[in-house]
Amino acid sequence: MQFLETLRHRNEVLFYFGSISFLMALGCFFLVYLYPIKLQGASAWYKPFKFWISSGLLAYTMGWYLHYLGQGPNIKWYSWGLVFLLLVEDIYISFQASKGTLSHFNKTTHFHEFMFGVMGLCAVAIALWTAYFGLLFFTQSLPQLEPAYLWGIRLGIIVFVVFALEGLVMGARLAHTVGAADGAEGLPIVGWSRKHGDLRIAHFLGMHALQIIPLVSFYLLKDVKWAISFGIIYLLITTFTFWWAMQGKGW
Repeated sequence: MQFLETLRHRNEVLFYFGSISFLMALGCFFLVYLYPIKLQGASAWYKPFKFWISSGLLAYTMGWYLHYLGQGPNIKWYSWGLVFLLLVEDIYISFQASKGTLSHFNKTTHFHEFMFGVMGLCAVAIALWTAYFGLLFFTQSLPQLEPAYLWGIRLGIIVFVVFALEGLVMGARLAHTVGAADGAEGLPIVGWSRKHGDLRIAHFLGMHALQIIPLVSFYLLKDVKWAISFGIIYLLITTFTFWWAMQGKGW
C-alpha cells in the first residue's frame, strides 16, 4: 500500500510503533472472546483495544505530519518519546485488563495510585510536546503545503491538545460519567453512556480532530476560509459536547 510505504519512509519509528499498536489492538479484540474478563459490566479487553488503536492512529498521524518539519533531532526525540510515553500507558492498561482491574481512577493501593499518576503525567507530556510542534506549523515557512491543508493541521493539533488535556478533568473527578457511577450500560465497545453525561465523548472527538480536520480540509474544503471555519465549528461542537456531559445529560 502506497500510503504505508510513504509513511515508513517519512518516519520509521512511528510507522513501526503504529503498526505494532494496531496488531496489539487486534490481539485485544480476539481476547474479548478467547479470554473473557468482565470489568464494570463489559469486557476488560475493550479498554486496551481502544487505547492501542488510538496510539496507532496518533503515531501514524504525527509520523506523517512531522515530515513537513524536516528531520532534525527534535523530530527524533519526539518520535522516540511518544513511543515511550504511549507504551507506559498501553502496557499498564493491558496488564490491568488481564487481571480484571481498573487502570484509571484506581487508588485502591499505593501502586495503583502511583501508576494512575504516571499515566496522567504521560498524557500531559504527550499533549504539551505535541503542542510545541503545533507551534512550529505556525512559525515555520511551509510553502510545499496547500494553505487549507496547513490550516487543517494547525487547527487539528490545537483541538487535539485542548481535549487531550480534558483528561485532567476526568482524572480530578476520578470518573468519566457525570450524574451516575462509571460502569453503567452504554454503547457497545466504547461504553459511552446514553442516559448520563460522559466526558469520554468530547475527549474522543477532540483527540481525533488531529485526523479529521486536516483530512476534510485537504480532500473536501481546499480553501483556507472554509478550513478555518470548519476547524472552529468542530471545536465549538466538541466544546458543547463537553459542556453537555458536565451537565450530566446523555444523548
